[in-house]
Amino acid sequence: MPRVTPSPDDDGGPALELLVHGVGGTTPQEMLGDPRTVRVTGDETAAMYRRADDVEADVPPADPDDPEEPRDLPVPEAYVWCNLTSGNGARALWLLLLPFMVANLAHWMQPNTAGLKKTVRVYGVLVRLVALSLTVLLVAAACEVALDLTAWQCAGSPDCSRDKSWLGFASAAQGGWWAQPGRRLALAALAPAALTGLLWYLSHRTWSAYESQRPLPPGAEPDPDEPTERPALGLPGFWYGRRLVSRLRAAHTAAGFLTVAAALAGAGARYDRRASGPLLESFGWAIEASLAAGAAVVVWVVCRRGRSETRLDLKLDGAVVTLLPGSALALLALSMLYAAWSRPGWESGGRLPGDFTFGVIALAQGALVVGLAVVAPAMYRRAPDARTAMRGFGGPAVAMLACALGGVMTGGVAQRVGDWLDGPGTPGEEGGSIEGPPVLLTWQASVIPPLLVVLFALGAVLAVRTWRAGRALAAEVEADYPGEDPDLARTRRIARIRARASLTDSAPSILGVTSAATLVLGAAALVGAWTTGQVPGRAAADAPDFMASLAQTAQALGSWMIGFGFILFCTWGRRAYRDPAARRTIGILWDVGTFWPRAAHPFAPPCYAERAVPDLTWRMATWTDRTGGRLVISGHSQGSVLSAAAVWQLPPRTRRRVALLTYGSPLERLYGRWFPLYFGPACLDGLRQEVHCWRNLWRPTDPIGGPVRVTSATQPEVDRAALKDPLAYGRTREQPLPAPVLGHSEYQADPAFDEERTALLDRLPPATLPRQRPEAVRPQGSSGRSSG
Repeated sequence: MPRVTPSPDDDGGPALELLVHGVGGTTPQEMLGDPRTVRVTGDETAAMYRRADDVEADVPPADPDDPEEPRDLPVPEAYVWCNLTSGNGARALWLLLLPFMVANLAHWMQPNTAGLKKTVRVYGVLVRLVALSLTVLLVAAACEVALDLTAWQCAGSPDCSRDKSWLGFASAAQGGWWAQPGRRLALAALAPAALTGLLWYLSHRTWSAYESQRPLPPGAEPDPDEPTERPALGLPGFWYGRRLVSRLRAAHTAAGFLTVAAALAGAGARYDRRASGPLLESFGWAIEASLAAGAAVVVWVVCRRGRSETRLDLKLDGAVVTLLPGSALALLALSMLYAAWSRPGWESGGRLPGDFTFGVIALAQGALVVGLAVVAPAMYRRAPDARTAMRGFGGPAVAMLACALGGVMTGGVAQRVGDWLDGPGTPGEEGGSIEGPPVLLTWQASVIPPLLVVLFALGAVLAVRTWRAGRALAAEVEADYPGEDPDLARTRRIARIRARASLTDSAPSILGVTSAATLVLGAAALVGAWTTGQVPGRAAADAPDFMASLAQTAQALGSWMIGFGFILFCTWGRRAYRDPAARRTIGILWDVGTFWPRAAHPFAPPCYAERAVPDLTWRMATWTDRTGGRLVISGHSQGSVLSAAAVWQLPPRTRRRVALLTYGSPLERLYGRWFPLYFGPACLDGLRQEVHCWRNLWRPTDPIGGPVRVTSATQPEVDRAALKDPLAYGRTREQPLPAPVLGHSEYQADPAFDEERTALLDRLPPATLPRQRPEAVRPQGSSGRSSG
């Protein structure tokens, strides 16, 4: 292999290869191929590691007359960031925040557009309102379980509370101070209020650890060669969303407290308007008016301000952050006092008005998604690109998916708790001791079986298409290995792997069909619940036998499936808490979903890139300034996305000394198609022009990575021709055993990797700074022991 270090007469300076791993994480020992590794900078969450023998490899000798032995390879340094997403067991519980994360993704999926600033702002406002509705939906579901099912229905029913000793003190049949419905409701309101407080705490804690990481400050003087218009990911404030997240956290926390307060005050006010005196009735009207005013303020705060990306926004809106949730909490306390006021004649019966509440939430979410579906195509038509997923409808489709996930999780909780409280009976049916959850939740569960039928049909179509593609690719596989004796089984296996890898490109069709079917079926469920006021089985009782049987079957299967889905989520979370291997698997979901800052939902899992990108940027800038050497940042899979984002944030003087090597990269295949405003063709072409040199490796068997499709008539191509996978078709002298199909992994095993890395280093300019002896890089910790 050619030597990386030039001849002594033309020393190019020290060379560093900064390795950034991809999804799922790894260890520094695996990345560096050495059991003895040393952490040179960073902490237990994310850090840079080197081999123990390479700690001072880029430090020139103290005696300039002592010739330095040239290295054949750059100094490898590994950035390990997997603990940002899958570190401790508590992070596995982030799985329960999946709807919030998906809603946050919808914000970043807006199409590329030319102008239309007001339309872009409307898009952002609509997504933030969808996110706010999910918070209200979650807290409303907690109120349904705690206030309606438990405190109102079960505690008020002798048949339900008889065998529940933990509920006996509040049972209406046993009397006592807590027997009045308002006092039971006030006590039960502590549960959804505690849930809201827990969400605030988790968001605040991760906000302090992630959003508060300061990025590298821009250079003091502008560079004349720097483009006047920077890409979004290169703006100073893009990875510093501290101000917006604090505002949204205050608004969503206040929305949660107001939702609980509305459930309490509404129950008491309805009774007072028909049975109490004017004093309590007036007090109820006053509280409800205050809650309405508080809700208006929350919506105003959510809609008023978006992200500040063009500058490093260090301000915090202290009044909003403190007063808004504090005022909402005071209203909640006042509502609890109002509900607990003595009303001797008040008795609980039937359900609390959950159908209206959940119906309004579902209707609002549907209207917001339709609004997004109107705005997004208008943006796309200003700058159309055939590669953009779903022609601009990706954001609305993902927002619809977030609402559906929220409905499944909240409905699943209510269904399962209702079944558990009712014991052998069925809530809402004859023989049941309680009415059960709102009718709308049962209708929403009942549309799950038809939705699964649609998805199974779509899966069958894709399976047939993949099988046909595998047969068609056989000739292409054999053409890639000329001179080899054909092996039909081997050829078909490679072709099938390539065909399955191409399924990634069918994701827009899958998401589009799923979202459209969900919107239609959800609208049908809302209409059915509001027009009949009965569960599907009862509503179809007078229909023909076949239709009645279908309705009853859909209701039974849907109730079981929605409950099973929630239990499955909890099981995954519990398993991940105990099993590190499962924890890493679930962490892969967050590696993709939590790359983006929390611009829409403050309770979503935190954005790890707001820590990782500044880490990489600071390291590259300080190392090149300190040594004057050449640097190749080598990113695999999701690591290539972090690498590109970090390069965009570098000062121009540093970018001129940095080469970018990506492999198994989803930069264009996933991010460019789904997030065109940030990784579209113009952005990737701009990255090619800003970085000194860039090379991308990919395989047709890789289901994640692909070409970046950036071309230039004057510069070398970014994409190398597709790598062969497997490296050998049959048995050879170099490969006496059958070579494996590597797919998305082990790109370093291909000789092309070393060739491209060497070529990139050779294309970088030699050191321009005097090579003075800098301070040595010292291992962290008092002992300097290796981590392996």
